[in-house]
Amino acid sequence: MTCVGSTRDQLREYLRAAEERGVDYIVALRGDPPQGETTFTAVEGGLGYANELVELIRKEFPSFGILVAGYPEVHQEASDAKIDMDNLVRKVDAGADVIVTQLFYDNDDFFRFRDDCVAAGIRVPIVPGLLPVLSLKQVQRITSLCKAKLPAAFVAKLEKNDDIDSQFAAGVEHALAQTQGLIDGGVPGIHFYVLNKSTATSQILAGVTGLNR
Repeated sequence: MTCVGSTRDQLREYLRAAEERGVDYIVALRGDPPQGETTFTAVEGGLGYANELVELIRKEFPSFGILVAGYPEVHQEASDAKIDMDNLVRKVDAGADVIVTQLFYDNDDFFRFRDDCVAAGIRVPIVPGLLPVLSLKQVQRITSLCKAKLPAAFVAKLEKNDDIDSQFAAGVEHALAQTQGLIDGGVPGIHFYVLNKSTATSQILAGVTGLNR
């Protein structure tokens, strides 16, 4: 659920409908600027920040659990990591129950982010978000939008295997190693950005099950 293009009353209407349908958790986001625009501007009567949306949900719809986004490599609009962390603390203080991270491809970035969250006083669960790579073209497009880094060795492997099947296999291998490393690092869960293409994630989960037997 985002703040994009909606007034407070429209957000309340949506939340009431979700509550009536038995929804139990809301992912509360500010949202990206509408297509064709470079900056986010709240509509008249709307909300400008995710913490405001969290606050509205927590105050007026307390039955919902609330998930918010965290950024291991810093949100692309934040001028530095401290400001980004301050924004995350505001969301948690407003009532967030769980943090789910933006995608990343180096687990060290996640573990560093988790340590920074603890140092900032955040105590809610932090769930890493992974997007399995299906092809070099796909991941370069997506990471360019969110400013996530791709490890040089991983890019080299994808470039060396320039057919789509080989790149898919390399993406599964990398995500499987990430998944196992995160589990070994004690994460409370993992969120996979499937994007309606579940084959890679299914293979990863099957591989993790085998590793853990």
